[in-house]
Amino acid sequence: MARKRKPLPESELLIGDLSHDGRGVSHLDGRVVFVEGALPGETVLCAVKRRRKGIFEGQAVEIIDPSAHRVEPRCPHFGVCGGCMLQHLDYQQQIKAKENVLRESLKRIGGVEPQEWFAPLFDNPWGYRRKARLGIRDVKKKGGVLVGFRERKSSYITSLRECPILDPKISALLPALHELISALACRSELPQIEVATGEDAQSLVFRNLIPTTDRDELLLTRFAKEHGVNLYLQPGGIESVALLWPNSPKQLTYEVNPDINISFSATDFIQVNTMLNQILVSRVLELVDSSKKGVIVDLFCGLGNFTLPLARGAGEVVGYEGQQALVDRAIENAKQNSINNARFKTVDLYTKEPVAIPAMGQAECLLLDPPRSGAREVVEQLNRQSPKRILYISCNPATLARDAGILVNEKRYSLKGSGMIDMFPHTAHVESIALFERQ
Repeated sequence: MARKRKPLPESELLIGDLSHDGRGVSHLDGRVVFVEGALPGETVLCAVKRRRKGIFEGQAVEIIDPSAHRVEPRCPHFGVCGGCMLQHLDYQQQIKAKENVLRESLKRIGGVEPQEWFAPLFDNPWGYRRKARLGIRDVKKKGGVLVGFRERKSSYITSLRECPILDPKISALLPALHELISALACRSELPQIEVATGEDAQSLVFRNLIPTTDRDELLLTRFAKEHGVNLYLQPGGIESVALLWPNSPKQLTYEVNPDINISFSATDFIQVNTMLNQILVSRVLELVDSSKKGVIVDLFCGLGNFTLPLARGAGEVVGYEGQQALVDRAIENAKQNSINNARFKTVDLYTKEPVAIPAMGQAECLLLDPPRSGAREVVEQLNRQSPKRILYISCNPATLARDAGILVNEKRYSLKGSGMIDMFPHTAHVESIALFERQ
């Protein structure tokens, strides 16, 4: 049997940098050490919790010499809850740290650097999150039902009575949700709730692994009536979501700009930060310059978050999306906003086979807004008939950098500009925007 390693003694470390996931970076015995709870410039007492090949992972057990940028976290659960990583860092420094992650990713992974660094996009860092998945556990040793985000690097749940990053309307429901779920017979088979709030409505989707009893449905309905929310049950996959109350639910909507309102369901992918999304859409309209009245192709278009605002100025916008349900909703959103020059099509954008996108050859600009895996399959298929301009909106600096390397080094595009978007304040999540032009 392998001998158990002796734990290392606690060590005093000087933190030199911040990692991409919000941990302090130092060195010990010739290895890199990632230290949770530590900030650049600080001297901390670190307890090593885990050893991996070439690195240590540790926890700051004492801040010996704190950073001038350290602040008191607003949330009492900070440090345990996995919803945030950076509440202890001054917000302007959070932005600078995320800009640095973007810079380093583009340089190290893609081997590229933009001709211009765009100013970062950010807004109010509190109460911004209008959509989330809350975990549920029934743990008698911890006093019963727990409702909240998962703990850091754990399947355990942090029991939340309030959350400063959630939309206040969602945060205000947390105490009542604890009481409701504690009274349900199915509480031990209820792993999560998907919560979403729109301009005038809120929706809750309860993931129930076993059928609900008549009494449970009575309690759930009473809760929905009392708090004025749409309440759904989801016994299986996404297609199993079924409305419990009311018979005619209020539609979830959000405003993109004064001219465009988007309708969505609680399980749809949307940009969760309302105000930042409006700022981002405005920036996209600037960079794309749809006033030229040409054709714009929007890949990974979703509900039409960018497609529809672009259509107000462009000659035509064609949106492509892999999920038929989102395409159907985008078509309906175009009708509701009286937009007649936006078309939507369902296409698998992840296949390595050539994707048939007829509008590409006539497009003035290509807009990419892929998930975290990026758009490699798309950019590798670009050719001389591809649009002169590409605007890439990314939620993962690593895959943006990889794809930027392909565009610049293989497809003869230049990286005109790039900048950070802080869609998720107080987390280590980095979104960004990048503009490419064919050389």
